[in-house]
Amino acid sequence: MRGPRKKSKPPRRSAKIKGPYREKTVKARIEAFFLDNVGKVATREQIMEAAKDPTTGRVPENWHQRLSELRTDSGYTILSWRNRKDLKVSEYLMPTPEKRPGAARRVRISPSTWEAVLARAGYRCEWQEGGVVCGLRDGDVDPVGGGTVRLTPDHRTPHAAAAGVDPGNPDEWQALCGRHQVVKKNYWDHTTGWLNVYAIVQAASEQEKRKVYEFLKAYFGDK
Repeated sequence: MRGPRKKSKPPRRSAKIKGPYREKTVKARIEAFFLDNVGKVATREQIMEAAKDPTTGRVPENWHQRLSELRTDSGYTILSWRNRKDLKVSEYLMPTPEKRPGAARRVRISPSTWEAVLARAGYRCEWQEGGVVCGLRDGDVDPVGGGTVRLTPDHRTPHAAAAGVDPGNPDEWQALCGRHQVVKKNYWDHTTGWLNVYAIVQAASEQEKRKVYEFLKAYFGDK
């Protein structure tokens, strides 16, 4: 007797560059690229190519932050390996051009407050994970995400959960590199302000995943 036939996976559809994209902003160029490739797998290199300045040909240092803003500010669904097992690291997919409802207008930090945050941070990224501080400086090369680091201000509490953050209070802000801006946004569900536990577990190491697995088995009973 033959067992049940496995369902065949649909073929992967790969994105294609239809540019050069000449939109005025980095975010708009990346948006145009994804809208040209809805339902197709895009690579990090393709996004960087689409994000290039149409005049100078330079890849912008902040392209990954603009990609994150398409998710959080513009409401697009853009999936990564953290969301789908069939996507590899540095692969992305926009399944639909539909947008989710956006959050309230973002509060901008004041220049003096930003300088105070940078001084407190020692002019380094303040992201902590497992007690280890990122510590990347402006101008460093990101050893994981690639590209030149540019520190930017970030709300300690997600914008969706506390849109009324004080632009003059350094305690409500932190300095993050672009990669950890993206990581933080993946860890929070911007529609609810609650921790995105699923995304956190997806991004954890295998050892940490096993700890979570054992906890859940003990919590629900090993059935």
